[in-house]
Amino acid sequence: MKTAAIFALLAGSAAAFAPANVAPRSLTVAHMSSINEAFGISIETGNKCPPLGARILEDAQPSAIKWFQNAEIKHGRIAMVATIGYLVQKLGVHFPLYLGPSGSNCFHPESETAWLLSSTTGVTFSDIAKAAPLDAIQMVPAAGWMQIFFVAGWFESVAYYRQWVKDSPIPGDYGYDPLGFTKREGGWNSEELTSLRLKEIKNGRLAMMTIAAWVSDEMIPGALPVWHP
Repeated sequence: MKTAAIFALLAGSAAAFAPANVAPRSLTVAHMSSINEAFGISIETGNKCPPLGARILEDAQPSAIKWFQNAEIKHGRIAMVATIGYLVQKLGVHFPLYLGPSGSNCFHPESETAWLLSSTTGVTFSDIAKAAPLDAIQMVPAAGWMQIFFVAGWFESVAYYRQWVKDSPIPGDYGYDPLGFTKREGGWNSEELTSLRLKEIKNGRLAMMTIAAWVSDEMIPGALPVWHP
């Protein structure tokens, strides 16, 4: 009897150190297959999710994958706008002021009348026009940053409502379509729109790398050993 009790105790102790149940390999393979089929995976990575991304998403739920897709699209769109803004500022091309002095236009930002961007700091629009891209950012007054953060917060609220409250199945669809792409024949499922969505993601990825490289070279001259504006 004592012997049986000892064996039972040892068996219970060994069970405490036994590995936890793991998901069958078939489920893991199926999950990775669903990740590889996510929109945005293309030929550049062999039609498979890159190893780092696969590692991050290996235990992710479908909602998490959708979250990452939205994050990539948002950052890509911001980066595309950033590269255009950086290039415009670097090359000295500027938009006219709002009904501003006649001497202020896209190729001649100087004007006889200096319009103040901030009366507290004394910065004028002409000062911004002559500044380097990163210097121009530092010249934006606090009130300007407040406006930027307010608009960004409003947009994020709209995006969250569209994606998670209304449960839009298309990552990056925030209901803003002034050119009517989604209203064409076939809608989101049309071959044309599917191609445009993939091009947007790829251009966004390129823009994220580009603006990171340009800013790095601006802060550390020579960091980017290839031609750049």
